[in-house]
This record gives sequence, C-alpha cells and structure tokens, in this order.
Amino acid sequence: MGRRSWVGAGIGAALVAAVGVGLVVAPAGAAAAPPLPPVSPEDLVSSVMTAQRGPFAGEVEVDNALGLPAVPGVPQLANGTSTIRVWSGGEDRGRVAIPSAEGERTLVSDGTTRWAYDSRDRTATRSPAGDRQGPPEGQGQQDPTAAATQAIATLRQTSTVAVDGTAEVAGRAAYQLVLTPQPTERTLLREVRVAVDAETRLPLQLTVLAQGAAEPALQVGFSELTYGPQDPALFTFTPPPGTTVRDAQEQDRPDGQQDRPEGERRTVGDGWDTVIVGRAPTAEGGGQQQRPEGAPDLSALGQPVSGPWGTGRVITTAVATVIVTDDGRIAAGAVPQQVLTEALAQ
Repeated sequence: MGRRSWVGAGIGAALVAAVGVGLVVAPAGAAAAPPLPPVSPEDLVSSVMTAQRGPFAGEVEVDNALGLPAVPGVPQLANGTSTIRVWSGGEDRGRVAIPSAEGERTLVSDGTTRWAYDSRDRTATRSPAGDRQGPPEGQGQQDPTAAATQAIATLRQTSTVAVDGTAEVAGRAAYQLVLTPQPTERTLLREVRVAVDAETRLPLQLTVLAQGAAEPALQVGFSELTYGPQDPALFTFTPPPGTTVRDAQEQDRPDGQQDRPEGERRTVGDGWDTVIVGRAPTAEGGGQQQRPEGAPDLSALGQPVSGPWGTGRVITTAVATVIVTDDGRIAAGAVPQQVLTEALAQ
C-alpha cells in the first residue's frame, strides 16, 4: 500500500468493508424475467454456500451514487460509473484490472503470492496469498462472486430471506435472493438483493438499497461473463522494469514494526449492524497520526464530531457511516452514527 493510497486504505477500504461485501454486484440492465423452476429461500442459500467456483472472465460495471468525492487508489468509490475486468482461474488464482484517469491498478494472485501494481507511480505491493494483512483493496475484488457469497454468509442469520422472482444478468438466467434486516438490526440498509445463477448457483449480482430510497445506493454488476478455463499466464505477475517493489508485511506496519499491536483491528457486533474499528496507516517514521506525503487531507471529507471517545470527523453516506478520530482510529459500518460512537467507547 503506497503513501498515495492512505485514504484509499483508511477511508475507502473501511467504507467498502462497512457494507460487508467488498465489491457490490448489481444488474447490468433490465431484461425479461426468465421462467425457472420454483426454489425455496433455504435451498437457494444452501446451494450458494456449497457452489463450486470454477474459472471465468467478465466485465464488471460499478455504478456509485454514494455522493463521495474521488478517493485516490479507489476510483470506484467516487460518484459515477466505472468498469473493471475480472479473471478467475480457480484455486485462489485471480486477476483484476482497475482503470482510472491517472492509470491502472492491477491485482494478481497465483494462489501463493498476491500482487497489487499501480501504474501511476510504478509501485508493486507483494504479500502471501493467504495473508489478510496485505492490501485491503485487493480483498473481495479478485472474485466478486466470492464477495457476494460472503455477504450472504454474514447476513443470513440476522435477515428475513426470500426469493423474489427471476432476472437475466450478463446473459445468464438467475434467481433473485432478497435479504431484509430483522427489526432488531440497527442499520442504514433496507435490503440486499443477490442474483444467483440458476445453473451454477454462483452469485452474479448484488444490489444494496438504503432505508427510504427507491434507487440503489451502490451497484456493481457483470455486463459480460463467460465460464471456462483461462490462460494461466493471466495469473502470474512480473514487475515491469523500474518498478519499486514493497512487501506488504513490512510497509503496512507503522514505524517498521514487525508485529501488529493486538486488537489493532476488531469487529463489534454482527450481521447488519457490524462495526469495524481499526487504525489509519501513518507515515514512515512519523509521529502520532502524521499523514503520509502526497495523501489528501482528511479535513476535506466529513464534518467535525466529538464524543466520549474523543474528537474527529464523521463521513456519512446513504449506506454507511465512518468516524475518523484525531488519534488515528477508524470506525465504519452500515449503521447510524450512534452505533459507531458506542463501538468506539468499547
């Protein structure tokens, strides 16, 4: 994670994690509802959780109506529509190409090593494929179907689950699975809709709707999708000449620490009102909460806020709330501000 991606990691990734799906998949366009055999919600969920994810390639369209300004390193968080390309080779092998006006980010995993390459500054971050302390923006993006499956697994126990007809997504017939939060859940979300491939039972799309809104707040969807073996060369990465290569385990620890402090990132609650509490990265050799060189000032985002936990700024969208404290903590969730305040106080 380079210095210029500080906000992308500290704010952008936290906001995506707050929604709980990494990337959110949504319909690429309206089509006639295909006739499919009836299926119960329980059977549909069970088949999704046990589906085998084979190789595929696709184009994913991101349609964002959150109202956030552009965040370096995570262009998909800014208002508007963008497109990424995704390849999956199975067995934890994947590739994602994320273009932006400034260049392109490439995420590659060969099942053993994970790379994140940024053409803007010609830097490449390397981490073990199983290391969840690597670049957060790589997680959940190498296989959007896995991200939607994780959302179902996270929310199913605290939701009312139903099947609401059928749809066609990227030329595939799909069931519409709907998860609605139970009345006890404190969340900004009204429902989550997952389109499930009727044949493979893989999630093809997911739509997030906020309370009181008729249109989706955040959409990402396959506009093209083909199943089948992919070129193995897609899942290998050799840094181009002149690239600065960094190891995520070293650079993502403030002040060169080799071990993360216990409890640096924790989860409060579960289901729809889950809150993630962590810390923003600091500049190399910097003091308390010094902003890395080249990173945007957080004062450009959100409004001042204070509470028993201290002072900071609160960033609100239709589907998520983020509090960034002055001492470097970040709390994020698809919840009202009060829920974040309670989590920070714990």
